[in-house]
Amino acid sequence: MSDTTKSVQSQTPKSGQGKVYLVGAGPGDPGLITIRGREILEKAEVIIYDYLAGKKLLKFVPRDAEFIYAGKRGGVKHTHTQEEINAMLVDRARSGKRVVRLKGGDPFIFGRGGEELEEIVAAGLNYEAVPGVTSASAAATFAGVPITHRKFTASVAFITGHEDPTKKESSIAWDKISTGVGTLVFYMGIKNLPAITKNLMDNGRDPKTPVAVVRWASMPHQRSVVGTLDTIADIVKEQGIKPPALTIVGEVVTLRDTLNWYEKRPLFGKRIMITRTREQASELVARLEELGAECLEYATIAIQPPDSWNELDQALARLPQYNWLVFTSIHAIHAFFGRLFEKNLDARALNSCRIAAVGTVTADCLLDYGIKIDLLPEKFTGEGLAAALESQGLAGKKVLIPRALKAREVLPERLEKAGAEVTVAPVYQNVRPKGYGELLREEFVDQGVDMITFSSSSTVTNFIQMLGVDDNELGSLLSKTSIAAIGPITAKTVVDHGLHVDVQPETYTIPALVDSILEYDWKL
Repeated sequence: MSDTTKSVQSQTPKSGQGKVYLVGAGPGDPGLITIRGREILEKAEVIIYDYLAGKKLLKFVPRDAEFIYAGKRGGVKHTHTQEEINAMLVDRARSGKRVVRLKGGDPFIFGRGGEELEEIVAAGLNYEAVPGVTSASAAATFAGVPITHRKFTASVAFITGHEDPTKKESSIAWDKISTGVGTLVFYMGIKNLPAITKNLMDNGRDPKTPVAVVRWASMPHQRSVVGTLDTIADIVKEQGIKPPALTIVGEVVTLRDTLNWYEKRPLFGKRIMITRTREQASELVARLEELGAECLEYATIAIQPPDSWNELDQALARLPQYNWLVFTSIHAIHAFFGRLFEKNLDARALNSCRIAAVGTVTADCLLDYGIKIDLLPEKFTGEGLAAALESQGLAGKKVLIPRALKAREVLPERLEKAGAEVTVAPVYQNVRPKGYGELLREEFVDQGVDMITFSSSSTVTNFIQMLGVDDNELGSLLSKTSIAAIGPITAKTVVDHGLHVDVQPETYTIPALVDSILEYDWKL
């Protein structure tokens, strides 16, 4: 029942039925969804989402939920009609499911949310509406334009730039809003921008009134252009600005030169590919995105348990015999303690061991398990850790190294040469994720990647294998892409494949890598 001029004949919701949650996703940045909105996503059984609803929000939805894309784009055939969307909402809720309708911006501001809920009410179903950050305020804020300001205006109006094409007459009172409202924000008006600006000028708005057009507000690829009422339509056409975009009209646009914080961040506009595992990538992605980069997450490593726990189980049975317990990765730490707990043991079982870690990240991870390390090398490499242990005197000492199934042998070999009895216990294995090789290649060909980061030799080799190209094709594909390697071992693997390392920090940590990327001279 989409005709809002008719009253909705609602039915009383029945107990035991499902429920529809109409959730505003915000303008695109996943950090802008409300706490309530995220809570609902985390419990969804069915999610029906729009084109403008940030894809990263879908990671909060349980994997076993039913995902339905219902995006609509101007000039493109809709995935589902509005009637089909309404029917899906009703049908899924009637079957007892928690159905989430995820819409970009705020669902009650030019989002047809009210129309959809009318159908839910008419069907006698339970529902809840959760507001979101509307695209108008987001576009203005992220473009550095306060839509109200005491020196310029005390009024603002949100206006559709794309009225229902079936209407015979416009419901916009151009003669009143043109001069009667200080700031005007037009949604979805790029196609009609020449007509919008003409209507405003014809109805008394100064042709020299400042105007800003913001595309993909709050996203890493946001783009803004500025002009005046009599020039903005030509500027938008010349600059190739396409939907989705909003238009802001008013003197407040002059403040953009002073308040444009988002697009002035040091890495704004840079597309950086992250090849770490999803779990490891979070810190790197968070730091780079804070600096303005658009991060493309393509995990080249998947972590799986070893084929057998025999070596570790035997070592755990004789833990008191070991003098040193050595960790070279956080994956080894998590896997080791996970198995330790399964054996009904805890950190007290390590009281006879001294603990060594390869670097500060592994040392910090051990603190999460209540373990303070005894030894940290100056250089965060296998060679550096070996040297630090050798300095402690290893003759006759027993050393346990929980690690990946396949790893460099430099550490155990050097410790054995120093007189230690070394036990290497596989606690996890790195495997190459299947699929998305074609998607990887498209990233470089279609839009380009400014930089790719590697945090280990395996991320390099797996990345190249996933691309499915030889070294000659690889060089051509990455010819315009800078490469960052976290340390010398990783850098050597890059070079061995005929590529050049552009960024390598002196300290082999994520913060140091980010600092080096920030200092890099981006001249390609």
